[in-house]
Amino acid sequence: MTVHFPFQNTYAALPASFFARVAPTPVASPRLIKLNRPLAKHLGLDPDWLESPEGAEILAGKRVPDGAEPIAMAYAGHQFGHFVPQLGDGRAILLGEVIDADGVRRDIQLKGSGPTPFSRRGDGRAALGPVLREYIVSEAMAALGIPTTRSLAAVMTGESVLRETPLPGAVLTRVASSHIRVGTFQYFAARGDTEGVRRLADHVIGRHYPQLANVDRPYHALLEAVIGRQAELVARWLLVGFIHGVMNTDNTSISGETIDYGPCAFMDHYDPATVFSSIDEQGRYAYANQPRIALWNLTRLAECLLPLFSDDQEKAISEAQSALSDFAERFSSAYQAGLRSKLGLFTVRDGDPALAQDLLDAMAKNQADFTLTFRRLSDAALDPADGRGVRQLFADPTGYDEWAARWRQRIGDEPQDPAARRAAMRAVNPAFIPRNHRVEAVIEAAVNRDDFALFEELLAVLSKPYEDQPALSGYGDPPEPHQRVLQTFCGT
Repeated sequence: MTVHFPFQNTYAALPASFFARVAPTPVASPRLIKLNRPLAKHLGLDPDWLESPEGAEILAGKRVPDGAEPIAMAYAGHQFGHFVPQLGDGRAILLGEVIDADGVRRDIQLKGSGPTPFSRRGDGRAALGPVLREYIVSEAMAALGIPTTRSLAAVMTGESVLRETPLPGAVLTRVASSHIRVGTFQYFAARGDTEGVRRLADHVIGRHYPQLANVDRPYHALLEAVIGRQAELVARWLLVGFIHGVMNTDNTSISGETIDYGPCAFMDHYDPATVFSSIDEQGRYAYANQPRIALWNLTRLAECLLPLFSDDQEKAISEAQSALSDFAERFSSAYQAGLRSKLGLFTVRDGDPALAQDLLDAMAKNQADFTLTFRRLSDAALDPADGRGVRQLFADPTGYDEWAARWRQRIGDEPQDPAARRAAMRAVNPAFIPRNHRVEAVIEAAVNRDDFALFEELLAVLSKPYEDQPALSGYGDPPEPHQRVLQTFCGT
């Protein structure tokens, strides 16, 4: 039986140098773990059919649907600051593109679907643990309202993959506005292929920034638009305590979505130097470094675009630097606006950034939990004199008391009633994030006992991060000392 997906593929129509045509490698016995039914419907796909054995075969790469043009995309990238001129999709295959219910073009990609010409001697497969981690965290980010790739399905392959030990194999079906990265531009720039850079830039403008097609300087405008999206994206990461863990240029999406959830994690107690990734030994991608690294990555994009700016290199560099100089203001504006919302401030005052920073400093000094501090502060807004819930999070509660006196005075200058302030704060301060120890518990149960009950329950909790959910309130608690997860690992 041939199955038709409503593919409308544009990337596969680009020149052959942009990708390698390669089909997924069939697997032994696909078994569907989870289908994201609402997302399937939004993409115009039949969730009932996808949950059938035949659907599982497509989601595992054992069967290719009619209309697909499977490709592995070519790209380069700076990995921990070191340039690699050829990376590419080493364990992912783009099946094709569909138009969703909002009229947005979306990639459907299989991750862990077998080797490609870019695999660099790897097996092209994915283990179950990293597939579950990406499914959980990407869907949590979507529920938090943060731009992200999505997870359509997770399928076990019936085969083992060898990492340090044999592990159950799995395939993730990932959905993205596109999988074009800063590293995609670097791939052509490194080869001196200016026409390739131009073709890619034109494709990106047409797909992600169509409003720029007819402006006077479209490639300048493209750089400025990507800078703006990345500045706002990273600000939103910081506002929920998210640490990407591997912010290489090949993991920086041109569309402004969070992509490639490898050793990612959310902070428990607030510490700006927090690093979880086992491979980030120098702390390059620590929580507080993420804005600086985003700018560094965007500078690499600007370098690729220079030949499109002007034949006069000095002029092109000056114009790129002018665009890049806007990053700090764009990031600061988004970040400070987010902090004001988290503190329940409806107006802008000169002292607001200092007020927010002083709270963060007190949290760091007293090892206060990042998520719970802001969530309980939302409740304290209803009765500013009652901060007992927040005080309990501080090793020395007087560190909170001194700050809270200033906060109460600040919110007292605004006319909003306490209930309105509390509601506004609860809408931006989540009760639930993917706590690292909870994610690890899900993976342990699935890998060692073939038990997915915790996976389903955690997904359900994280789908409503701003609601209290009293019956499942324990999912909002930080880990006990013996539950702390200090390192996360890359799926490869």
